[in-house]
Amino acid sequence: MNDTLSALAPTLNAFSSGQLPMNALAQQWRQAAQTHQPALPARYLEVLERVLSQLESSALFTEESCSFSQGDMVAALGDWLQRARALNPS
Repeated sequence: MNDTLSALAPTLNAFSSGQLPMNALAQQWRQAAQTHQPALPARYLEVLERVLSQLESSALFTEESCSFSQGDMVAALGDWLQRARALNPS
């Protein structure tokens, strides 16, 4: 069932437009990944955690002083979501 993961797509736009704070985005993504059934492979959870950690770290710095951009991390989340949904198409 992809409903859990499908609910994540709008959070990317909401975050990018400033309507969803970083901590709420990360919390929703972590919760959805953990509760998704059938369970995602451990590797997917590890990659997601790495991307979310980088995104959270990027919030501590200005765009110029950070080694990765929030835009790149949001794009990485979108790619992760596409791949995770492809594992269990409904």
